[in-house]
Amino acid sequence: MDSKKGEQKPPSGPEAAGSNGTTTGRKTFISGVVEGFYGRPWTMEQRKELFRKQQKWGLNTYLYAPKDDYKHRMFWREMYSPEEAEQLTALITAAKEHDIDFIYALSPGLDITFSNPREVSTLKRKLDQVSRFGCRSFALLFDDIDADMCPADRKVFSSSADAQVSLTNEIFQHLGEPETFMICPTDYCGRFCSPSVSESPYLQTVGEKLHSGIDVLWTGPKVVSNSIPVESIEEVSRVLKRAPVIWDNIHANDYDQKRLFLGPYKGRSTDLIPKLRGVLTNPNCEFEPNFVAIHTLATWCKSHVNGVRKDIVMAEGDNSGMSTQGKGEEDNSEEEQEMDELYSPRQALKLALAEWLEEFGAPHQYATPEEPMDTDREGAAEPRAPEAPQDTVTPMQTDEQAGWEPYVPGPQDRPLYTAEALTLDDLTLMADLFYLPYEHGPRAVRMLHELHWVRTNAGVLSQGGKETEKAAEWRSRAEKFVEMYEAVNKMFTRVCNSANRGIVYDLYPYILEIKSITSVAKQFVEWLGSHTESSAQFLSGDQEPFSFKGGLTGEFQRMLPNDAVHDLFRQPPCCQTYSVRPYFPKDEPAVREICRGTHSEGGDSQACPPHPQTMEDRLTGVPLGFGPDYGFVLEDEDGVCGYALGVTHAEAFLKKDEKSQARSASEKAPKPSSGKDVSGAQGAMLSGRVKEEEGEDRNLPKTFLGRFPSLIKAQIHPKVADNAAPRSMMGCLLTSLKDGGSHGAFCAVKQADTRLLDLYSKLGGFEEVKLEGVQKDVVILGKGL
Repeated sequence: MDSKKGEQKPPSGPEAAGSNGTTTGRKTFISGVVEGFYGRPWTMEQRKELFRKQQKWGLNTYLYAPKDDYKHRMFWREMYSPEEAEQLTALITAAKEHDIDFIYALSPGLDITFSNPREVSTLKRKLDQVSRFGCRSFALLFDDIDADMCPADRKVFSSSADAQVSLTNEIFQHLGEPETFMICPTDYCGRFCSPSVSESPYLQTVGEKLHSGIDVLWTGPKVVSNSIPVESIEEVSRVLKRAPVIWDNIHANDYDQKRLFLGPYKGRSTDLIPKLRGVLTNPNCEFEPNFVAIHTLATWCKSHVNGVRKDIVMAEGDNSGMSTQGKGEEDNSEEEQEMDELYSPRQALKLALAEWLEEFGAPHQYATPEEPMDTDREGAAEPRAPEAPQDTVTPMQTDEQAGWEPYVPGPQDRPLYTAEALTLDDLTLMADLFYLPYEHGPRAVRMLHELHWVRTNAGVLSQGGKETEKAAEWRSRAEKFVEMYEAVNKMFTRVCNSANRGIVYDLYPYILEIKSITSVAKQFVEWLGSHTESSAQFLSGDQEPFSFKGGLTGEFQRMLPNDAVHDLFRQPPCCQTYSVRPYFPKDEPAVREICRGTHSEGGDSQACPPHPQTMEDRLTGVPLGFGPDYGFVLEDEDGVCGYALGVTHAEAFLKKDEKSQARSASEKAPKPSSGKDVSGAQGAMLSGRVKEEEGEDRNLPKTFLGRFPSLIKAQIHPKVADNAAPRSMMGCLLTSLKDGGSHGAFCAVKQADTRLLDLYSKLGGFEEVKLEGVQKDVVILGKGL
């Protein structure tokens, strides 16, 4: 504390307002990225690409702190191997080449004994090794650890804060008091401070005892802060006796694997900039989608340059206007109410998306030829592949090289597929669908609003069968929702066909999921429009929050009647295009054919018998006798390739079907000769063979039908290799049954039909229900709705 550098405290007011490489006094305003999430760390090539983008956009700092890098956190004591040292050295060098301050962070807090000199020496040794790689900036992180001290530390230190500060000060001095050195405290946000930020003993210890040359990381009022008020920063600065560096989790998605954040940097007034030491964004785990998060942060930071307030959005050439008068409908939102004089989140988003659009169209490789990846290759000559004979075709030869003529379809052939180019409107829609943790974008909000309206006002369609003015409005708004879905579908297709596959691979699982759930929502809306009555008991809103993870996906799931379909929309990639539509009587031959084909493949010689006799046969045979209350079919380019049919009241259906079977059996039974007694066997046939093996009580128990009142049957053609579309179809059926008043559905499958059993388990999470008296070769599956 008595060193020359320790006597100089960094300014915390406007005099510290440098940014993007501008220095005010002793230090530069820190702006950039922290790789500090839980999950797979970024690759070396991705980090180098990040440095290029940061330099281009005026950001100056990268903090290396990936939680799941073993040698950063769990095995922090282990030194880097020669190969790892070579890669890390190359990374630090690349950062310097792009004027990026590379901060190496270590997280020893999981198991370090602060009072053990050997542990302290191990920590010094590890950081000394990184110093030899060329690193000059460091950080010690004590976040997300147990604050309780071990018995040895309790004998030496008065508190965990005292132990952490003591160690940090010692390491700081050991490294020669570097220009940039940071600590992340265990209490790193307002919510963690007890009893409050200003009265927190932990923060008071940090403020009083931490060397003044060490910066403190802070996430704001919460771990993921919706907003960071100026007053909250002023409060924590007083306690810490220095301006904090914001570790901003506004775009972090490691806490929910179904969420992605493509919205702008938001909820932070530019008045914060003079009061902060810096801002580092800890963004999405996926590297490519972070373009918007980092770009908009850079736009925000540029609004103060050398202490001069500047309207950076207008300076960037976006002359659409900072006021709401010049904006379209989608920008006239509550968001503009918080727009300060210098920075508009929506305009910053437009700038980022316009630049990002260019990257979608250009294939990009991160690896650089000069990068050493294998120490054993040094000095070794690359073996040269033998030349292929002139009269052979090499495996990688193109059609043009081989002399093949391009395919041209004839007048009767299908036209060639042509990928449509991605548009800025597509990216804007995608950003709205995956906006920010506490809000959806304007177009996503409108989709939710329209779905809510058509769902709650569907009753206007059943007013005496007349097409009233309200019914016309309902159909108009339902059509508007369908158009919104079509826009989502087009966005999905165009993104998937983009040339930059690295971006596509990172985005694919998220855009597929939102496309799937909006597809089910569209089918639900169309089904509402084709029925005149609805008795659905919609969700009451009291579900646990973890039942509906997934941001906007969860919002759509809450709107649908079936609260059990939230597991239907996480799907693997699929190249084939399928569509789901309602079942019509004209589909009966195709459905029968699928039934016969799939049963025959399973080796059932009695597949789809014309007149099933036993209860089990009636349940597993012909699909519901083609009298379903609800039905959907799956189509590909060749026609129907799957079906999902259901009846709301299985008990009434089975009784009706039993009488029909009895009549059919009686008509086909051989009639006895005149004057002869009817044999027992003939009598059984005349009275309906349903009683031949069943007895009088061979029916499903009332208790079972009370739990699962609805009967369903589904089947998919074996050529359908992926489960995405079939699960969407099943979601439509389950949603319709729920809307029809059902609270459970069941199906029956032959035990030998392993393919169908597997299909049901994947389509909707059906579980086996044990019932006495059911044939051993039949499995009953049930699912609550």
